[in-house]
Amino acid sequence: MATKPSFWLMKSEPESFSIQDLARSPKKTTDWSGVRNYQARNFMRDMTKGDRVLFYHSSADPSAVVGTSVVVKEAYPDHTALDPKDHHYDPKATKEKPIWEMVDIKLDEIFPEPLPLGELRKVKALADMELLRKGSRLSVQPVRPREFEVVVQLAGQAAGTAKRAAKKKAAPAAKPRKKRSSAR
Repeated sequence: MATKPSFWLMKSEPESFSIQDLARSPKKTTDWSGVRNYQARNFMRDMTKGDRVLFYHSSADPSAVVGTSVVVKEAYPDHTALDPKDHHYDPKATKEKPIWEMVDIKLDEIFPEPLPLGELRKVKALADMELLRKGSRLSVQPVRPREFEVVVQLAGQAAGTAKRAAKKKAAPAAKPRKKRSSAR
């Protein structure tokens, strides 16, 4: 029996790797390497193929959820930990005991408008979301199914608002009506 997908949030600084970089990656897929926090690594170990991910730009102006992706390959050893030339190198990691792991994700959707952290804080249904907790800094964190659903719905609403604003801006000015003569 297949299990239901789990939901996650993964943070990346856009100057290091943005959702646009993911979109330009071959097959819109990349390995999520370089995670060097044990709890975040353990969350990646819990990921299964088909799990859904909120892609979050951290250290951005503003920090925001910018789209979604899907886990397409479950946890496997992170090769960057073994490469002395890589800035994620860990001298304690070996091929026999790699310590660090990564997953592969594939782009699902880029939101038409980012959902800034400040806006998410205003949504009552997201009040308990890990991302919004004071001091929450993990780069990989679980998301409840309802939270994922609410964020995706908000992205759809933001897209609708942006489309309406664009239409309004692009619409030609209304022509003045001609006055009708009352004489017949």
